[in-house]
Amino acid sequence: MSPRTSAPEDAYTAAPFVPDGAGLAALREAAAGCRGCPLHRDATQTVFGAGNTGARVMLVGEQPGDQEDRQGRPFVGPAGKLLDRALAEAGIDPGEAYVTNAVKHFKFTRAEPRKRRIHKAPTLRETTACGPWLAAELALVEPELIVVLGATAGKALLGSSFRVTEVRGTVLEEEIHGRPERLVPTVHPSAVLRAEDREGAYQGLVSDLRVAARALG
Repeated sequence: MSPRTSAPEDAYTAAPFVPDGAGLAALREAAAGCRGCPLHRDATQTVFGAGNTGARVMLVGEQPGDQEDRQGRPFVGPAGKLLDRALAEAGIDPGEAYVTNAVKHFKFTRAEPRKRRIHKAPTLRETTACGPWLAAELALVEPELIVVLGATAGKALLGSSFRVTEVRGTVLEEEIHGRPERLVPTVHPSAVLRAEDREGAYQGLVSDLRVAARALG
């Protein structure tokens, strides 16, 4: 039996699994077999981005949640439904956006066997390992604007010093994976669901997304 160090995920990079010159459909198919970090072991499946290459706006979240892991699509759970409502209220058609996550596998913990799976934030190492998939999505979609949903997505795109509270609702111009990009950071919709003042948090999200809508013109 080969030693654990020979397992591909020990290298902590998805790069060998990302096919050169592939379209979105081929990327999605290849991502299903990604072993670039250990998160694939416990997750049900890879949850790749959804949308088309003509999308003007790309929404980047943290990672799939429980419902996304079961269904294989991003933002189909409660946070996704809230995000769709907020986008529509802000003047962005959710059906025309490309949605994805910085990490493509659900990371979770359980208090007891067979109990509910509780979301666990990915580490910087895991986020970095998954970076080649996000870079490939950005290169294909070439969005006019990236909406950054929460701290993990922000750190994945803009570095470990990113603080969502400092820059939310502003238009940033940065080079991301070798391309000049415009980005509008905001909170993750799951943070709205956890907020004590949920309505206030929701209106804050809508306000940030209105900035994105104006930036799109």
